[in-house]
Amino acid sequence: MNRVAPIAIQKVTASTMGEAQPDLLAVEEPMEIRLSYGEITDRQQRSISVTMRTPGHDFELALGFLFTEGIIQSRRQIHSIRHCTDLGRQEAAGNIVRVEVAPDVTVDLRSTERNFYTTSSCGVCGKASIEAVRNTDCPVLPPAEAFVDADIIHTLPQKLRATQAVFEYTGGLHAAAIFDQNGNLLLLREDVGRHNALDKVIGAAMQQDLLPLHQSVLFLSGRISFELVQKALMAGIPLVAAVGAPSSLAVQMAQETGMTLLGFVRNQTFNIYTHAERVLV
Repeated sequence: MNRVAPIAIQKVTASTMGEAQPDLLAVEEPMEIRLSYGEITDRQQRSISVTMRTPGHDFELALGFLFTEGIIQSRRQIHSIRHCTDLGRQEAAGNIVRVEVAPDVTVDLRSTERNFYTTSSCGVCGKASIEAVRNTDCPVLPPAEAFVDADIIHTLPQKLRATQAVFEYTGGLHAAAIFDQNGNLLLLREDVGRHNALDKVIGAAMQQDLLPLHQSVLFLSGRISFELVQKALMAGIPLVAAVGAPSSLAVQMAQETGMTLLGFVRNQTFNIYTHAERVLV
């Protein structure tokens, strides 16, 4: 699947119209996640979500989404995962992921009251209510104590940009990256949707048996929303940092759950919003 698409543009400088020149766009396409579950003699199939995403790492996206929604608890509960198509729907090729849960796994979908359409810019708006997010069973984070040096935090923006391959071509993708306490990059994923990028990187960590990520730092290329904090919490991440600002609900949830939240990490400065004990200055 292509993650970039060519286009011809005309660049305007001051009042001068330039000649047509080639450029690249980040690809955005819908992806449907279907869940198959139940006993062998009574299998059920349900469409869980449709999200606008950048193609690539689709299985990680599906796994990360199902995990952060609390539908599955480990990759060992998954029997198989694959792309599938609908007969007569050529446009669906490669854009439907079917996840088969093992027959002995009990699936409770009542707490995941989510509309089937989720935009690439915001995932939480698909929730039937904000309480559905608050009530998700989340793991307990490690105690808030000395965790990472401030000098390490200052290096993360440059390390992130240096590995954002598609962003360098298009300027149109969000990134989520997992670093260890020494600032070594463990995993990075890009997507047009910031929540998709995080689901992908958590799904990748899940596939590699790295969860819970108690000894890791999550670094985000944009702002920190409430849902991103919730997803990081599900993965057991104690410290979330971002280039942009957190929302009021993101700060509130981080405070309540014991997560350290850093914003405006750029130009050798950053703000600490919650649980500063984890940052060594």
